Amino acid sequence: MTAPGLPADAGPVAIICGGGTFPFTVADALVNSGRGVVLFALRGWADPERVKNYPHHWAHVAQLGRFLRLARREGCRDVIFIGTVLRPSFGQLLKFDLATLRALPGAIRHFYGGDNHLLTGMASLLEGHGFRLVGAHEVAPEILVPEGPLGQVAPSAADRADIAHGLEVLRTVGPLDIGQGVVVANRHVIAVEAAEGTDEMLRRVAELRQSKRFRAPLGTGVLVKAPKPGQDRRFDLPSIGPRTVDGVAAAGLAGLAVIAGGTIVAEPQIVVQKADRARIFVAGFPEPGSTA
Repeated sequence: MTAPGLPADAGPVAIICGGGTFPFTVADALVNSGRGVVLFALRGWADPERVKNYPHHWAHVAQLGRFLRLARREGCRDVIFIGTVLRPSFGQLLKFDLATLRALPGAIRHFYGGDNHLLTGMASLLEGHGFRLVGAHEVAPEILVPEGPLGQVAPSAADRADIAHGLEVLRTVGPLDIGQGVVVANRHVIAVEAAEGTDEMLRRVAELRQSKRFRAPLGTGVLVKAPKPGQDRRFDLPSIGPRTVDGVAAAGLAGLAVIAGGTIVAEPQIVVQKADRARIFVAGFPEPGSTA
């Protein structure tokens, strides 16, 4: 069976591989569907122990020329960006090769702005060289969170009110390219995700509880994640995994809610096991305004 959304005669998919488990979730889904993969692992982010299990090449974040040369040699046309990559400093960008140097004026223009602006700009550089950028969910739809609770625990009416408020907050701040997550308790915003990411935001919420600045009872409050309005969904879809569940439990929240069909889940069986053990919910909700 060929990966959906890609032609049967296509070559292997190039996965530009950042940190975390999501690149390998996507790679496994592609391999299981009969499609080849080649990982282009970013030094300093991708996990060497996991990368070595797949065809791969290592590169620095600014080595555009190396990627173009190797991807063409491997017969890749389709490219997926996935995995954690913190915004590089200009010091890191000084590792650029000749192709990156030629593209530098445009790259610098995209560097100033939010993450979605940067990723879309970098994608346009690759598309200009004849590659096709695709979303991980397009080739491996099974990695997306379905609608409804994933485990045994379902959100209460109070939780649903917090979820609705959290989605409204994200719709408001999303156009500013700030973040994809918010923690709400009793319709009160406790934290908004910014450059620190979801895990660090949840640690901050746990610290607020310990310092008594967040006084709601344990089991109150929800982590809500959603794509930004107008986001290019080929890149940086909201994602959850076992560590997210651990963070929600450590913060004393009731659970986490995401947009069904618009959020990637890594290791879903472990996610469900951890959530059921901690008695917290993990649930997918339809996107506000959708007809689903």
